[in-house]
Amino acid sequence: MKLDVIKLDGKKAGSVELDEALFGLEPRADILHRVVRWQRNNAQQGTHKVKTRSEVSYSTKKIYRQKGTGGARHGARSAPIFRGGGVYKGPVVRSHGHELTKKFRKLGLKHALSAKMKEGAVVIIEDASADGKTAALAKQVKDLGWKRALIIDGAEVNENFAQAARNIEGLDVLPSMGANVYDILKRDTLVITKAGVEALEARLK
Repeated sequence: MKLDVIKLDGKKAGSVELDEALFGLEPRADILHRVVRWQRNNAQQGTHKVKTRSEVSYSTKKIYRQKGTGGARHGARSAPIFRGGGVYKGPVVRSHGHELTKKFRKLGLKHALSAKMKEGAVVIIEDASADGKTAALAKQVKDLGWKRALIIDGAEVNENFAQAARNIEGLDVLPSMGANVYDILKRDTLVITKAGVEALEARLK
């Protein structure tokens, strides 16, 4: 499929041929859901922790005699039933991540690109270069109508462009190796440079 290429000033700069295997699939929500879930679970720190009965600082003295009180048979104040006692089966430090095959992760990225293409939210630009001035880039982005956009460049992002884009709200810039399903779906507009298209096609072959 063909798509027009534009410059950051909005002028046309020819067209580019996009691979149907990357941008022409019928998006499947189940595949996208599994990949996003894998990403978010791997990003979760898992550092939540509570103290169990064996960890709370409390006397281990038996609180009252075993028999004759008419109450339950308790051995220590650290029991979960008492205020200040340990928590029963609370969260512990652990990893929330799980496995997902490389093949499936690649498939998820293809479906994410295809989903954006189906929405008509893919824009191809000639290159991502700027003079490092945020105000100038912000005006170009506003004129192009990008409110929440992800820009995917080639192997490396232009340093001046990254610096100019850093303080623009709703604008993310990633190299092609950083392209991922969650960030693509999170933004309204997917902007890819010509170098980025080539790098993605090489990565997802």
